[in-house]
Amino acid sequence: MQATQPSTQIPLETVFERIFAFGKISRQDQQLLMSTLLSKHDLNEKEQQQINQVFNFLQRGLIKAVD
Repeated sequence: MQATQPSTQIPLETVFERIFAFGKISRQDQQLLMSTLLSKHDLNEKEQQQINQVFNFLQRGLIKAVD
């Protein structure tokens, strides 16, 4: 199954900035993040670190998942 690319690709940096700035990840943020990640073949080191940081913050309760 092939992932579909969003019609307007938003840079990962923008998605991460919004997540960290508001301390929450919305369903839309989750979808943007997943579609962008699935459409990329290679992630650079900074992107990998930011993804790990989002998961870490979620586990520690520093970021809330909201609808």
